[in-house]
Amino acid sequence: MMNDTAPLWVFGYGSLMWNPGFEPAEQVLARLSGFHRSFCMWSIHHRGSEDEPGLVLALDEADAVCEGVAMRVADEERDRVLEYLRERELVSAAYVEQVHDLELRDGRKVPGLCYVIERDHIQYCGGLELERQAQVIATAVGGRGPNTEYLYNTAQQLNAFKIEDADMDWLVTRVRQLAG
Repeated sequence: MMNDTAPLWVFGYGSLMWNPGFEPAEQVLARLSGFHRSFCMWSIHHRGSEDEPGLVLALDEADAVCEGVAMRVADEERDRVLEYLRERELVSAAYVEQVHDLELRDGRKVPGLCYVIERDHIQYCGGLELERQAQVIATAVGGRGPNTEYLYNTAQQLNAFKIEDADMDWLVTRVRQLAG
């Protein structure tokens, strides 16, 4: 549950890292325990269609740690940013808005707003082999553009933050081969 008086922190692990849609008042590398970044959600709006779904990242529960970025929302922007994020992230109810403790790189621990996959949702597709993920990402296109763009931008931002993700690196190499 979010505290309306505490600072609002948002955890970015995918497109929120490179396209948050708001100007963070503060941004710090962070870790979220109990989840991993995974292409486990069929995208039928932004990076694919209902006929040819793409794949987007979600936080999937696991015995793991996900590295990303925590972004503090300016107090005066809180309501606007929450409205924007809910419109953007909760478009199909495949994501669930949850608050989890984030461990910031500077040692602080803060509650952060996280968008987690709803495993019972029809768009959940956890466990796809990396090769299958690459084949989907290489060809899918949705309302926000090609699925490849989503992959490449996310990988580029992870590299800029010096966050290692072996699966992401493999996917970038393979998707480049498939996409030509």
